[in-house]
Amino acid sequence: MAETPSVTIVPPSRELLEKIADTLRFVSADQVQKANSGHPGMPMGAAEIAAVLLTRLKIDFRDAKWINRDRFVLSAGHASALLYSMLCLQGFLTLDDLRDFRQLGSRTPGHPEMDATPGVDASTGPLGAGIGMATGMAAAERMLAETYNTPKFDVIDHFTYVLAGDGCLMEGVAYEAMSLAGHLGLGRLIVVYDSNRVSIDGGTDLTFGEDVGARAAAMGWRVWEVDGHNVEELGAALDQAREDLARPSLVIARTTIAKGCPNKAGKSSSHGAPIGIEELAAAKAGRGWPAEDFHIPAEVSDYFDVRRGEWLAMRQEWNQLFALYAKKHHALCRELQRILAGELPKQWKNAVAPFPIEKPLATRAAGNQVMNQLGAAIPELVGGSADLTPANLTEIKSGCNPDFINSGFFQGRNLHFGVREHAMGCFTNGLALHGGFIPYCATFLVFHDYMRPTLRLAALMRIRSIFVHTHDAFMVGEDGPTHQPVEQLASLRAIPRIQVWRPADANETIYAWQAALERKDGPTAICLSRQELPVLDRSSLAPARETLKGMYVLQPEGEEQAEILLIATGGDVPLALATAAALRERGRTTRVASAPCLEAFKLQAEGYRKKILPKRLRKRLVIEAGIVQGWEGILGDAGLFIGLDDFGHSGKPAELAEKLGFTVPAILAKIDSAGW
Repeated sequence: MAETPSVTIVPPSRELLEKIADTLRFVSADQVQKANSGHPGMPMGAAEIAAVLLTRLKIDFRDAKWINRDRFVLSAGHASALLYSMLCLQGFLTLDDLRDFRQLGSRTPGHPEMDATPGVDASTGPLGAGIGMATGMAAAERMLAETYNTPKFDVIDHFTYVLAGDGCLMEGVAYEAMSLAGHLGLGRLIVVYDSNRVSIDGGTDLTFGEDVGARAAAMGWRVWEVDGHNVEELGAALDQAREDLARPSLVIARTTIAKGCPNKAGKSSSHGAPIGIEELAAAKAGRGWPAEDFHIPAEVSDYFDVRRGEWLAMRQEWNQLFALYAKKHHALCRELQRILAGELPKQWKNAVAPFPIEKPLATRAAGNQVMNQLGAAIPELVGGSADLTPANLTEIKSGCNPDFINSGFFQGRNLHFGVREHAMGCFTNGLALHGGFIPYCATFLVFHDYMRPTLRLAALMRIRSIFVHTHDAFMVGEDGPTHQPVEQLASLRAIPRIQVWRPADANETIYAWQAALERKDGPTAICLSRQELPVLDRSSLAPARETLKGMYVLQPEGEEQAEILLIATGGDVPLALATAAALRERGRTTRVASAPCLEAFKLQAEGYRKKILPKRLRKRLVIEAGIVQGWEGILGDAGLFIGLDDFGHSGKPAELAEKLGFTVPAILAKIDSAGW
């Protein structure tokens, strides 16, 4: 390209790199020893890897969210002391931060957390998930580059690096993600595998004897095997990996856990507990290292003083490049700036038209129409399904950007994940973490179980990932109990910070998507029906915009005198309305509430919540095709729950409704037996 940045960084000499490695090794061990808690083995053994990576990263601590910075994900999050030592040399943290390692309220928690520590690109700890999230980050870089770079302006061209351990490469999610990354040819993804061959139980030969390199090569990765303590071999492998942009790279670095320790090197006892004051002192003496805690040699400090200036110069030169890009590509630049800021286009809500009441519609089908209308207005909305696109109905056909990568995976904005739910969730989180996209992914609600850890991480990181779950009830029918969710809604709601939406009809689905898109402080799960549902007639019911309140009085008729409150979610709302009608025929007064999102309801003002759930209305009947967990506070001590306490059956939906008690006569019988 014509506008090529000229700032280049020459790696330091072997002698200085080894001194940087020892600095990282012992400052990391000092953190663990001072806290008397943590994992010293990997930081001490992977110090050379960290040193070589650190001197090749493109970052600047003055702008931790610079979009074209290299991403670094510590997939083996238990080695957090090593990451914090790196961040200290980069300028993100101070030595005082390192002295507070694992202390309450510190910027150096036990595992890397985005909220707590500047410079951390992903919260990690569950092994293997970091590789999955990094795959999403690398794909985000490629998708943005393909869309917004021009022949003379490569404004997006960074790398994504991962440091992983033996445990990461044992977890299935890592191989799901690596298989996908190899298939996509994500050449700017580089994983360094710290292969110290030690696990908590003992040597990895107890459980792990496969040829990881051969497996990775079979998945389309370029593989190197190097001495992980030889900085020159490591550097050469990384430099070659950076030159091959057709394939992701795996650098297998053979290391010794707790390197330098006279009694604990190579032993599992060094993995998850301080090595001890005497052992640490002996390790330092063996390397000719000063005995003082948190020692940083002057030549290392001086080197990073210079390096931080070079990093600043790289970012400033990129800023100049971007300024020229803005002048020559006004519209493209404005759109890129908007999506990187996470702001939605103006008037985007006007893109969605309300649904007519004449024809019943499954909320999964309504969701597809909503997504396509939104897709035309919001180019950064991207996502896909775990090989269930025709069933989830999550394909975006309108507003597709033909400039996205032309391959089997990147079709406009539709991503094909294959049957890889866990990696799909991690990948989606990686897209959200990178910035520039509002990502969604989809599977059946019952298969949320395959990706629950990634939803939990999304909630922990407060990122805008959207999880679409269709086939949300036993109305799946003949597919049987393996495909019929029972406990999944409660399981989702049990995760803090996540909002779980189960819309009752097509128009509630519009507002569920609106809430998900407007939310910037956490993930959203949207649970949709397979079966057709009536589009509720809002001329006699509350307007659909009330959906955003999480729970609202749907049928206001006689509500001031109501003696029974019926609450339902999703496809069970029509049953609640039918039950209320039957009760009114008996001369009973009722109030019917739709509760599409309990979490959104809890955020409403206390006065509103009391209005919907007045104390006087103690006879509360909740209808939801799932377990009661999570509804106890709303039911109170006199309520009834119409739900499931066991798995379903294979059969026609109407037959299942009869057998499981989801009919008006069955509900009336329960009301009668309760003495209401």
